[in-house]
Amino acid sequence: MAAKDAAMTPKEVLALCREKDVKAVDLRFMDFPGLWQHFTIPVSKLVEDVFEDGLGFDGSSIRGWQAINESDMLVVPQSETAFLDPFTELPTLVMICNIQDPITREDYSRDPRNVARKAVNYLKSTGIADTCFIGPEAEFFIFDDVRFDQNAHEGYYHVDSIEGEWNRGREEMPNLGYKLRYKEGYFPVPPADQLMDLRNEMMQTMIDSGLDVEAQHHEVATAGQSEIDLRFQDLVRMADQMMIYKYIIKNVAKRHNKTVTFMPKPLYGDNGSGMHTHISLWKGGNPLFAGSGYAGLSEMAMHAIGGLLKHAPSILAFSNPTTNSYKRLVPGYEAPVNLAYSQRNRSASCRIPMYSPSPKAKRVEFRCPDPSCNPYLAFAAMLMAVIDGIQNKINPGSPLDKDIYDLAPEELAEVPKTPGSLEEALGALRKDHEFMLRGDVFTPDVIDTWIWYKTEKEVDAMRLRPHPYEFCLYYDI
Repeated sequence: MAAKDAAMTPKEVLALCREKDVKAVDLRFMDFPGLWQHFTIPVSKLVEDVFEDGLGFDGSSIRGWQAINESDMLVVPQSETAFLDPFTELPTLVMICNIQDPITREDYSRDPRNVARKAVNYLKSTGIADTCFIGPEAEFFIFDDVRFDQNAHEGYYHVDSIEGEWNRGREEMPNLGYKLRYKEGYFPVPPADQLMDLRNEMMQTMIDSGLDVEAQHHEVATAGQSEIDLRFQDLVRMADQMMIYKYIIKNVAKRHNKTVTFMPKPLYGDNGSGMHTHISLWKGGNPLFAGSGYAGLSEMAMHAIGGLLKHAPSILAFSNPTTNSYKRLVPGYEAPVNLAYSQRNRSASCRIPMYSPSPKAKRVEFRCPDPSCNPYLAFAAMLMAVIDGIQNKINPGSPLDKDIYDLAPEELAEVPKTPGSLEEALGALRKDHEFMLRGDVFTPDVIDTWIWYKTEKEVDAMRLRPHPYEFCLYYDI
């Protein structure tokens, strides 16, 4: 249960605790790379002063955060985010928190939620718009089993699914034969789609927790690829809801002895998981992206696209932040690697959906992001690029309305491409981040720490380790 139309006040949260006989309060916040963290207090310790004064914790143990000599930090619960945890045995209320310095009471620069809040405030300060709506379409895989390890003398992974095409010949006593062929998971009905009831349970649990769900369905890949879509919300609220979304999906799956991954490319030879993200700006309740230009767009929307395309390589350091992300973003396959825009071409990184003629439905779909991202940072980076495009009237060039597979090689070579690796994206971020620093939204320490963390903990860590396929290629040399 959560406040859907009106923000709950601290008094209302305390009243909800009494009404629902809540026994524990779970306080959650986002670490720097993008995983939810939490600790729990007895409900008796949640008094009205806590919403103002916060509670102390050690920030030095959180990835990418404080040094050990300045570790004390505060979590400050945000009453409007309250919802009842649908999984705990003890009745538990969850709240998302902001992070503050206990001495200065300043919001912490490396709290991802703070970055997102500052991006929205900066948008308002420019006078361009007062609201940024975000609508992500996160895909994920539901597996029945996963095993993986990497050490000095071995490295492997193994995933399995009752739906996987590779299980057509497995002895299942009985094997009923309804296995989804590679790239044919969109949209067969049950019994081929064997996850209908599970996704319905995920959907209903989201609804019960205050999320506005639009649809659920199987996705293209074999072996349990799925998608559940949420109705668009303002930027910070949507980032909050994406964390609730992931929490619910993973825990409903676990309840049925299944496992979920938002890793973008867990299967070789089949579609990866993206998070196509719709963005639009509004002011005074009116949409600003609708107009009489290409695909029914306004001049402002065209400039917003220009900003997204110009800064896409550095945005991807946040929106596609894993080495695995670039196993999905490969030219010639299904992923949107072409830095161009189109009203229908899904291989373009910016698409203008044409489902509805309503001005309120006019938006830009940025198709590069994937669900491994930290949504607060990814959405904020996108918004800052949109603002830069509008302020500097960046021309997005001509649309890419042709089928890319019909383009001559020399014509296709003229279309800019997304980075080919996380290392390339981090290099782009290092060179192009001034637009993110405006309004003190992304501070230099956020940019520097992100590049350092991703390089040392992920890029270099991958570089040091043999890959299993290298043995297939090179062992007999």
